[in-house]
Amino acid sequence: MTRTDRLTAILDLLARTGQVEVEEIVSTLNVSPATARRDLDSLAKRRLLTRTRGGATTGALAYDLPGRYNRDDHAEAKEQIAHAASALIAPGAVIGLCGGTTSTALAQILATREDLNAPSNQPTLTVVTNAINIASQLAVRPSIKVMVTGGILNPRSYELVGPYTDIIMQKVVLDIAFIGVNGIDPEVGPTNTGEGEASVNALLASRARVSYVLADSSKVGVRAFATMDGYNFTRLITDSGISAKDKAAFEANGTEVIVAAG
Repeated sequence: MTRTDRLTAILDLLARTGQVEVEEIVSTLNVSPATARRDLDSLAKRRLLTRTRGGATTGALAYDLPGRYNRDDHAEAKEQIAHAASALIAPGAVIGLCGGTTSTALAQILATREDLNAPSNQPTLTVVTNAINIASQLAVRPSIKVMVTGGILNPRSYELVGPYTDIIMQKVVLDIAFIGVNGIDPEVGPTNTGEGEASVNALLASRARVSYVLADSSKVGVRAFATMDGYNFTRLITDSGISAKDKAAFEANGTEVIVAAG
């Protein structure tokens, strides 16, 4: 593996959860700890990551990783999850959508559903979101009502966070909320790489009659930085890649696991 290939692979590892450890690089890329540290230092000088004592994180960057490092190796699974989530949404519903690639896939499906795009005197769907990319996807659909929360934009996730977001969230009532995550663990529950997103996601879920975490199986067992305090997590939509052991662990904790059809 060339040095360029190693640097690309490290950024791919970092893009998955927002953090990477030297030990993970050593075991995954079969390099020495010294080589792993030099590669991390090189990427840090280019401002593609922030060095930590044992590795690196994206947490302190003022921008997202370049698009080619955010390529989605799980796009098919996320589309399956999005279709399963869409099947839960009836015309006339009020739903909450946070940011993330799976939520974005769901928004794309909703934007093309015939029953939600029929001419109507009333909204065929009301979407409350803190993600500006999702809002822009749905804004051109005249039958779908879109409410954007406001707040401070996180350019890494395209999500609005902060106290102004919280104020708006506290004034809405939702039928269903769909929560995107960076990790989901049977013991810790859903987690995000950013504490701002985690806080907003927990509040969004609390405003809904029912809420679902949307997470492809690559995120199962992953523990990202911030937990969603106050969120009573009981429903998960994932793909067929989840192991029987992990599925049983979630169910033992009282979580309903919906496996999207392939």
